[in-house]
Amino acid sequence: MAQAACIAGSSGPSSRATSAGSASPGAESPPPPSIVDRALGPYRSVTRFLERRALVRAARAVPRTLRFIATTAVHGTVAGAVGAPRHSPGLAVGVAADEAFLAMAMAPSRFPRRADYSRVSGELAEAEQLFSTRGWIDRPASYHRSPPPLEDAELQSSRGWAMGLGYERITFESGFAPRTGEPGAERWMGYEPNRRAVATIVRHPERDGPRPWLVSVHGFAMGYPFMDFLGLRTATVHHALGFNVASPVLPLHGSRKVTRVSGEPFLSFDLMNSVHGFSQAIWDLRRLLTWIRAQGAESVSLYGVSLGAYVVSLLAGIEDGIDSVVAGIPMVDLPALFHELSPAHVRARSIEHNVIGGPAETVFVPVSPLRFAPKVPHEGRFIFAGRGDRLANPAHAHRLWEHWDRPPISWYWGSHVGYLWSRQVATFLEDSLATTRPHRLSLQEAG
Repeated sequence: MAQAACIAGSSGPSSRATSAGSASPGAESPPPPSIVDRALGPYRSVTRFLERRALVRAARAVPRTLRFIATTAVHGTVAGAVGAPRHSPGLAVGVAADEAFLAMAMAPSRFPRRADYSRVSGELAEAEQLFSTRGWIDRPASYHRSPPPLEDAELQSSRGWAMGLGYERITFESGFAPRTGEPGAERWMGYEPNRRAVATIVRHPERDGPRPWLVSVHGFAMGYPFMDFLGLRTATVHHALGFNVASPVLPLHGSRKVTRVSGEPFLSFDLMNSVHGFSQAIWDLRRLLTWIRAQGAESVSLYGVSLGAYVVSLLAGIEDGIDSVVAGIPMVDLPALFHELSPAHVRARSIEHNVIGGPAETVFVPVSPLRFAPKVPHEGRFIFAGRGDRLANPAHAHRLWEHWDRPPISWYWGSHVGYLWSRQVATFLEDSLATTRPHRLSLQEAG
């Protein structure tokens, strides 16, 4: 669910800089190292060695957590959030968990290589020109094509059991492809497992009559039933509130993944992958919604956390007929997130190569939740966010809250992953979804 793991990495082809030892014959010899370089050489070697050790990097969480606690105590709040700080051991542990995850994810092996900066910069510049020429910047909605409806005949299904819930797993050909000429399109279509869309369905017997449906969208590195059911409180939503629940697998996640880490190329230094990923996510979800409505849905609501919150917030500005949407610990601006989470040297080189502060902000306009007026009624919009979130900082939630005309928002004193054990979040989620389902069902009624 934490998108930081890949934000500084690169999944595309890259080239290593030619070393001095492999210089071609006749090439000019490099200048001898200076006295300073020779003196600092051992220190730099030790630093590089330690940087490769995950536990050493994770130890950075301690001073960073202490700095967060001290800063919030001095200033009396967290930038972008609301309310005075309420420190506790639980908050400190949650913040430390976020910081440790971020530090461990930022391994030197994941950093972009020199050739990647020029390549990614070139793709973004080309995309900016193409998107502007075709009017997708001025009219972002025109970037999203209407997918064909999903018919029962297209589905393949199987059954499974996870976290005490029986589910049906449906798969279908996505049918999505970037338009011809979009930078990164060939790379994206090369991810063959991603071409087949997947969703798990938890529903009540048809004899019980029409039910409200909830489309629950997972976060980064998730996409498996046991993780999604836990992270999205599927059992509570299904049993206590009486919803049928559809949990789609985002592109390149779960069974659609193409690397060891679920979702890795979706959020990487190859920023055009993210543009295609969000575009395909919207395409797949809109196809799934046609199928859900054909099942006789009483109402349709959306719920997403972290990366999933980005997706449902974007979908809420594109798709008609959504009754309510809950965005949890949202991130809503990927270029800004890249700037916030990248190590200093990656950030500096990205600025130098016109990746950050360049065309990325323009290219992401057609897939930005902040560029689409929400189509969901104001009384059906809800947000929850953690004041101690170190991965999707509170400013993201605050910007979405402002963009959505300040709907109900629940600020809990916890970290990014802290929403999982927050009673405040659980109550807020249930109360928010209950607006779609006017009467709560008891466990016996929902059976």
